[in-house]
Amino acid sequence: MDWQIIQAALPQYLTGFRETIYLSIVGIILALLVGIVISLVTYFKVPILAKIANFYVEVARNTPLLIQLLFLYYAFPVLGIKWSATTCGIIGLAFLGGAYMADGFSGGFYGVAPSQLDSGRALGLSDLQLAWYVVFPQGLTLSVPALAANVIFLIKETSIFSIIAIPELTNTTLDLIGMYYRSNEYLFMLVVAYAIILIPLSLLFTWLERKVRHATFGN
Repeated sequence: MDWQIIQAALPQYLTGFRETIYLSIVGIILALLVGIVISLVTYFKVPILAKIANFYVEVARNTPLLIQLLFLYYAFPVLGIKWSATTCGIIGLAFLGGAYMADGFSGGFYGVAPSQLDSGRALGLSDLQLAWYVVFPQGLTLSVPALAANVIFLIKETSIFSIIAIPELTNTTLDLIGMYYRSNEYLFMLVVAYAIILIPLSLLFTWLERKVRHATFGN
């Protein structure tokens, strides 16, 4: 292990680190928004939209992110739609993540006590008001473990972005190995970089799960 090589590669890894963080944050935020909408549509069985939402979830969850990225990056330009590699990466992460987040939210929403819904309807609340005031705030608490696992999963999935030449951590590592043939040093830096991102995040989510574990409603 040559520490001088590691020191020399730090600028490239910092660039890859920032790119990975940026892609993760934007993609996960979009995935959360998509997941909320899809889960509420399916929970309240909105006509037509619920079927479309279920179809989207099945397609997104049963196709690899790698295939989705290749489709976005190489197939869409044939149709006249051309995006940058970064945009394709964000869309791919949001597309895949939205389906997983939808399942995470749905698990929490279906955990809301039926008596809560009956009480809301007895008060004259519409489905939209039930979603906003009853289902979403209570279901969100119950969804935290699943959402936390999905966030970590999606951050790991950014490593696949190297296939479309996005300069994130994995692509940076592969480029450096290809140029200098120093696998040990560069793979070590890759592991450390992901550990810096994921270990604190995992500890944060563990703390958050403990905080919300006893938050139950309607009991």
